[in-house]
Amino acid sequence: KDATVWRKPSEEFSGYLYKAQGVVEDVTNRIVDHIRPGPYRLDWDSLMTSMDIMETFEENCCVMRYTTAGQLWNIIAPREFVDFSYTTSYEDGLLTCGISLDYGEVRPNFVRGFNHPCGWFCVPLKDSPGHSLLTGYIQTELRGMLPQSAVDTAMSSTLANFYSDLKKALRT
Repeated sequence: KDATVWRKPSEEFSGYLYKAQGVVEDVTNRIVDHIRPGPYRLDWDSLMTSMDIMETFEENCCVMRYTTAGQLWNIIAPREFVDFSYTTSYEDGLLTCGISLDYGEVRPNFVRGFNHPCGWFCVPLKDSPGHSLLTGYIQTELRGMLPQSAVDTAMSSTLANFYSDLKKALRT
């Protein structure tokens, strides 16, 4: 209802590249402020359990460490990611993109996941002021001993829930 999710084999690793797309009722700046690293993300993203900015290079460029909750009745254990993140203008909208880094020690009770090049593009809809098209490209390698079917189920539902949770957060 809120988003359409597609997948195809990734050229980066043995999993999938996911594309998620949906229309969000708000302006691009406000939407991207809720997605990129910063104070809003933890308030609404139910999958994310912690986020720390480890290094800041300039206003829209940082290294962040974040953790995610276990999924599918904890078949998928909590994960930790360390990502380089950059946000910039893109056409009439914004792009926030990232890639995981091999950085620091993995904390106990977490599996270190890896995000291959990924990003969110947010552009205003020309014929519908106050609405934006949000498109995400996600290539997450969860790592650990997981059946691919569990990863596929989790990724599709997680991306669909991302849009509905974001829309709820923007209404408040």
